[in-house]
Amino acid sequence: MSKFRRTGFLIIAVMLVVGTVLGGCSGKKESAADTGGNTGAEGSPSSSDNGGDKTITVIVEGGSPAFKVATATAKEFKETSGYDVKIEAVPYIGVFDKLNAELKAKAGSYDAAIIDILWFPALADGLAPMDDLFTDEVKGDLYPNLIDGANVDGKLLGMPVWTNSKTMLYRKDLFEDAKEKENFKQQFGYDLKPPANWQEYRDVAKFFTRDSNNDGTIDMYGTGVLGKNNGDSVASWLDHALQAGADRLVIGEDGKANVNTKPYVDALDFLTKVLNEDKSAPEGALNMASDEIAELFWNGKMAMMLEWGHFFVPSNDPAKSKVAGKVGSAPMIAGEAGIGVVPGPWYEVIPSSSKKQDIAKQYVKFLYDRNEQFLSAIGVAARKSILETNGQKPEYAHLLSLGETLAAKQTKNRPVLEHWNEIESEALIPAVQSALSGKKTPQEALDEAAEVINEIQGQ
Repeated sequence: MSKFRRTGFLIIAVMLVVGTVLGGCSGKKESAADTGGNTGAEGSPSSSDNGGDKTITVIVEGGSPAFKVATATAKEFKETSGYDVKIEAVPYIGVFDKLNAELKAKAGSYDAAIIDILWFPALADGLAPMDDLFTDEVKGDLYPNLIDGANVDGKLLGMPVWTNSKTMLYRKDLFEDAKEKENFKQQFGYDLKPPANWQEYRDVAKFFTRDSNNDGTIDMYGTGVLGKNNGDSVASWLDHALQAGADRLVIGEDGKANVNTKPYVDALDFLTKVLNEDKSAPEGALNMASDEIAELFWNGKMAMMLEWGHFFVPSNDPAKSKVAGKVGSAPMIAGEAGIGVVPGPWYEVIPSSSKKQDIAKQYVKFLYDRNEQFLSAIGVAARKSILETNGQKPEYAHLLSLGETLAAKQTKNRPVLEHWNEIESEALIPAVQSALSGKKTPQEALDEAAEVINEIQGQ
């Protein structure tokens, strides 16, 4: 399964390898954004002084939506601007490594890049501001957390190209079956429907967990729990912590860890109960991340899953899914504080070392105006109007529930922490796994995690 489908929290796991710090996978039609004239970032030359070179160089992840859209639009950009687009495609890790080296060397090798929000803290000092591109019209067509995600020290350093979040994907054939609906109401006392809160989610998951062929073995699960030894498990837990009322993620206003407070403990307790008490998720949860859960769902072995919104598209592809045509999408479930998730956006940025920043800004605006092309590349985009318009089409029905989830009050970006990779690998992943495995209670696991985090932070 391709890397860009693991947008968001599998990305965090890869970042453990890179060793970067954490900052934090939606689009539309055409709208204008002022390019701001021919001036680059402060102290950087504009493209009027480029020695006649009519090429801009863009670095992207190979095979990703960024690569596909950059390739598909290169000819049109040349016709529009007179500039060739040289696309340098490298693996996910390579984008960060090469861009980081470029920004330190200030060599002017790259004029634009498409990056994960996770990289802003490490790269921010070498990126050119693009506040002038964020007109009122542009801001009005983006979710607030998308704008906040690009804001580093009061400067907007990136234009979003797509965003994504967890939503509810479910088997419509099961939820709409008359016999299933009758049996569910008899057992739980209310109508069967896609769950909207934690209790409904547990009820529905328990109901659909069964031995469907009467061979004495459970072969259908109500849902899945992300527990693999990577950032996916942390991300899922943080989604539910937001739903339970978490405000500042992981670190409180006092600079100390808050992961052992009630919202975080409640969230981890919720996941452990689904897995260990209700037994509504496969026992192998400690080896499952998004890809593994999705494979079970596509093979008809799971009734619902809380997954990245764009997983809806392959779910309805007969070449990939045994349940194609039977999948529905609903917003993420809500806790006491409402719907909440940690989104996973990507941004287009301009290195301040670029000698062609005015042309680079034109390119940023150019892709923003063609943001709808990311739908065919990944199944999501960045602009609200694109989600709302295309969400009316059956093939993109997930976009409406994705938009509702992204707009929710408790949807917040990941924390910008210098030592995030250590915090995640040494404190949070072990805490989630120890609770899911039953070795510690959620409170015990998170008390220990808070101590580790405070040590890392020097508190």
